[in-house]
Amino acid sequence: MKITNMRVECYRWPKRVPQSNGKHTYTHDGRNFVFVETDEGITGVGQIGGTHSSDEVVKSIFNYYKDFVIGQDPFNNERIWDELWEPKITGRRGLSTRVISGIDIALWDIKGKAANKPVYKLLGGYTEKVPVYIAGGYYEEGKGLPELQNEMVTSVEMGADAVKMKIGAVPINEDVERVKAVREAVGPDVKLLVDANCAYRYYEAIEIARKMEPYDIFWFEEPIPPDDYKGHVLISQATSIPIATGENEYTKYGFRDLIESRAAAILQPDALIMGGPTEFMKVAAQAQAHNLPIAPHGRQEVHIHLLCAIPNGLILEYYRGETDPIFDKVFSYTLQVENGFVSPPDLPGFGMEPDLEFLEQYRVL
Repeated sequence: MKITNMRVECYRWPKRVPQSNGKHTYTHDGRNFVFVETDEGITGVGQIGGTHSSDEVVKSIFNYYKDFVIGQDPFNNERIWDELWEPKITGRRGLSTRVISGIDIALWDIKGKAANKPVYKLLGGYTEKVPVYIAGGYYEEGKGLPELQNEMVTSVEMGADAVKMKIGAVPINEDVERVKAVREAVGPDVKLLVDANCAYRYYEAIEIARKMEPYDIFWFEEPIPPDDYKGHVLISQATSIPIATGENEYTKYGFRDLIESRAAAILQPDALIMGGPTEFMKVAAQAQAHNLPIAPHGRQEVHIHLLCAIPNGLILEYYRGETDPIFDKVFSYTLQVENGFVSPPDLPGFGMEPDLEFLEQYRVL
């Protein structure tokens, strides 16, 4: 089998209302799809993570990589990855590695389709379901405590027993009141996760962590900027709440340094950002050797397979209509939450065939 062509397509659609986390405001959601075609009629589908304002740059990097990929055997994903990731020329982090991630995901999709197996089976097949949490709790104009509570309760009513909310955009004591309100709404048996998106300095993170401890927080995600490993260590030593981070880390090398620093209790690689499934599995193995759990950041349709392939998977992030208004219309198959768990589709590859006819109205590139 040989790769004959590849292309990238970008789609954007408006959110119901602008939503903010600890540092950023988002008006749109979307997808950057990679399509890798082969001479046997199999097309792999990948996704490039988090590049909503950089479409033209992404396309330029993607076109640069095309010459390296076309003509190769898609089963040689290790060789292709190694040829594409060239720090001296394209850099070690950022958009170039994100583009590699999308290509790598598409290669694994081809392998699954060729073998007529779901990707999680090819990668290890450890389990057929994983616990899930519903991500949300963004700041919105007009969203007070009652509205926040209602959103979290609705997420629980979908079948989840874990929810995540944002903090970091308002004064600490105000956020603590928000956390308290959500805990009161969902009750004592639902896991409550908080995410600051790197909004704090380390001493501010320590302050809010100590004030949130009475509300039984499952984890405190990205309290400070990702490269401040020492700051993460200081926060971890100052609170009983586990620290989670890694969504802005890249490749096995970045996670090696993060793991060796013991800066976090929970690692959150995002395969759409950090290098694709090929790198994700190496990071999962490193984490397993250090007795650390993996809780991926980002798109559930890819990460359900990766979590189900490893023994140290912790929990899956899941986005619903509250954060992505057409999340159940993007693909021909939509993952469902049942009794706190999600299972991968019993379909070849990732099972994430986009509905391009429906999406055409949102295409921007």
